[in-house]
Amino acid sequence: MCDCLDLSLLEPVLIKYSAVDGSLITILQKAQDLYGYLPVELLAYISKRTGIKLAKIMGVVTFYTQFRTKPAGKYLILLCQGTACHVNGSAGIEEAIKDYLKVSEGEITADGLFTYNNVACLGCCSLSPVMMIGDKTYGKLTKDSAVKILKEIEKQEEVK
Repeated sequence: MCDCLDLSLLEPVLIKYSAVDGSLITILQKAQDLYGYLPVELLAYISKRTGIKLAKIMGVVTFYTQFRTKPAGKYLILLCQGTACHVNGSAGIEEAIKDYLKVSEGEITADGLFTYNNVACLGCCSLSPVMMIGDKTYGKLTKDSAVKILKEIEKQEEVK
């Protein structure tokens, strides 16, 4: 077990939900809120405490795009690469984002603000091409509008 994780932070969640059927996603969401991501060591601990096999937990974590097994920047960018988004130019938007942030997919920017990831579908086809940053959805994107959104977030952070 990683000594860097304070597992006591998760105890109230495990006490409340570990015996409740169907609560795995809730436990994982709350764990990710606490730790920022879900390292394998944490998932193994959740498995031990809930009695849910680690393989099942890993299946859930890798299936849902909301879960991360690696640290991420403060703002997680999810760019849809589904059919509608692809047809409407998501590849060009991806290049614009990567060029502006100077990162490859899955990397954290030098300032720690952004992590960029492609996802198979965000379920917003009528807004294609679309990306999510945190819980906010941005649709009908162009290369320029995507970069403008990132610049606005950076300006907001400078004010803080």
